[in-house]
Amino acid sequence: MADTMQFDLVSPERSLVSVSVREVRLPGSEGDLTAMPGHAPAIVTLRPGMVTLVAADGSESEFAVTGGFVEINAESVTLLAERGHPREEVTQEVFNEMLTDAHRRKRSLEERRAQVGEDVVTAAVKLLADMEALGTHIGLDPNQASFPD
Repeated sequence: MADTMQFDLVSPERSLVSVSVREVRLPGSEGDLTAMPGHAPAIVTLRPGMVTLVAADGSESEFAVTGGFVEINAESVTLLAERGHPREEVTQEVFNEMLTDAHRRKRSLEERRAQVGEDVVTAAVKLLADMEALGTHIGLDPNQASFPD
């Protein structure tokens, strides 16, 4: 079995990274998971959180994602993110934009609760909470964002 696997992270704006890694830690919607060479095939939805890459030499790099999905197989991991940034690019301003988008989505769904259903509104509330937790993990303040009325 190989010691590394290919990892690709793509968002609608750009390809963020394409590297060989020893492991990838992912924020799965049903819980965190780690993909390593030889992993069983899977397609997993992601919640907002940090994706951690561990290189062959043990060094780590992190990327913030707002959700998306990932395809895992024995040789590779391909992550398609709704929005993604290297950790060092996630400033308070960028975080505020991401949090404001999540708040707008939640508010819109709450207003259409009868049409979309309670499960969809609950998912939007969880998304907003996950976004706040992401910012806190990075050391940013979720209380600095201003939300639309």
